[in-house]
Amino acid sequence: MKFSHSIEINDPHNPHLAPLTRQQLWLGLVLRAEAPQLFMPQLDQCFLSDPTDTTVARALHYGNLVIRDRVIFDALQQVRFEVPAQGEIAASSLVMRIEEAQPGALSVRFEYDDGCDAATDAANEMYNEYRRATYHAADTDTVALIRELAAQGALVRPNP
Repeated sequence: MKFSHSIEINDPHNPHLAPLTRQQLWLGLVLRAEAPQLFMPQLDQCFLSDPTDTTVARALHYGNLVIRDRVIFDALQQVRFEVPAQGEIAASSLVMRIEEAQPGALSVRFEYDDGCDAATDAANEMYNEYRRATYHAADTDTVALIRELAAQGALVRPNP
């Protein structure tokens, strides 16, 4: 299943929506990768390893299920999650890309790819509809939490 959708961050026509800077949005997306428990309450634990300026490996613990992935950061542009095939889990990916159609008009494009071919996707269409709705709801919640954290002043880069 390949699924992509965009969530508008700044809407100049909606005065009730506090605008975010690219930096705030970026730090929020990074936080989703580095502190995923804030965004996924069903996650029991997350262990980070092998951090560099552009990547980190993670072990996500959901009860007895452990999913290992790698996160790749393209500063102020995108966060890419790559899950290699492991056990009964197929290879998959998620990209959260910051888009800016015009100056200040930020949005985030979420792109999911579960690695399945078209025939498998067709066979799983009913299940995939449910997954699309679940992903969209989770992504909407992510943006809401980023907004909340920004309003609290929690999305600022610490001074070195």
